[in-house]
Amino acid sequence: MDNTQETMNNQQPTGNDNQQSAEQTNAAEARIAELEAQLEQARKTAEENWNRFVRERADVDNIRKRMERDVAGRVLHQKKALFQQLLDVMDNVERALRFQETMDKQQLQQTLRMLHWQMNEVLRKEGVNPVPAAIGEKFNPYIHEAFEAVETNDEPDKILEVVRAGYTLGSETLRPASVKVSKAITNNENASESQNNQ
Repeated sequence: MDNTQETMNNQQPTGNDNQQSAEQTNAAEARIAELEAQLEQARKTAEENWNRFVRERADVDNIRKRMERDVAGRVLHQKKALFQQLLDVMDNVERALRFQETMDKQQLQQTLRMLHWQMNEVLRKEGVNPVPAAIGEKFNPYIHEAFEAVETNDEPDKILEVVRAGYTLGSETLRPASVKVSKAITNNENASESQNNQ
């Protein structure tokens, strides 16, 4: 039993032990308070950052929507201007149809030429220009579309006839010109022609 009593005496805190334990507890409590303050500051900073992010996100969305409205407004304005020009051509077509009975052939042809010129002016103002496609010109697959290849004794890949006009918008081909193109006569046909001639 003496050993047990001695162990109990060793386990009982002395004045120094109490003071050290109190200092450790105070230090731990001070550290906990410091960490809690840092945690609170981190939470506050995180909340401020989140609020800033939400505001900036809303600003970006508002800017995007404003830009979309501006672009849509510009497109609508440009469409209105184009359609206004086309309506002027339509008015002239309607006038010509209304008075077609009173026009002779020459007046009707003159009216059609005037409408054609007016429509070309509208297209030209919008940057739409005809594709160069003249008879005898070399076939260009970037701006011409071969409607038909016709065998001839002429030089191959030359335009023989323009079937439908083509147009460019700026530097891009809007619609290629449909053309009939010359091609060399094949040897089989040359041989059969020479046999027929004999």
